[in-house]
Amino acid sequence: MVAARNEASVKDEDTYKALRRDGASKEKAARIANAKANDRMKPSKKGGEASPYEEWTRDDLYDRAREIGVEGRSKMSKQDLIRALRNH
Repeated sequence: MVAARNEASVKDEDTYKALRRDGASKEKAARIANAKANDRMKPSKKGGEASPYEEWTRDDLYDRAREIGVEGRSKMSKQDLIRALRNH
């Protein structure tokens, strides 16, 4: 896949295409395909510093959902927001 000017490249094109055929959004397919490619390259360990979503306040979850564009977030409960963030 040729990267557009403002788009990130996809590291595992086959996985990306399979996920898109199965109905995943472009963003989600790229994120999963790149994570799979990174796993094969054995990336360094980092991250893990954020607390689990269950420990976040509903307002913090709502703000994160707004950042990534979760639809219908204003009517979601804390559990709904957690589910939406994990599946986005």
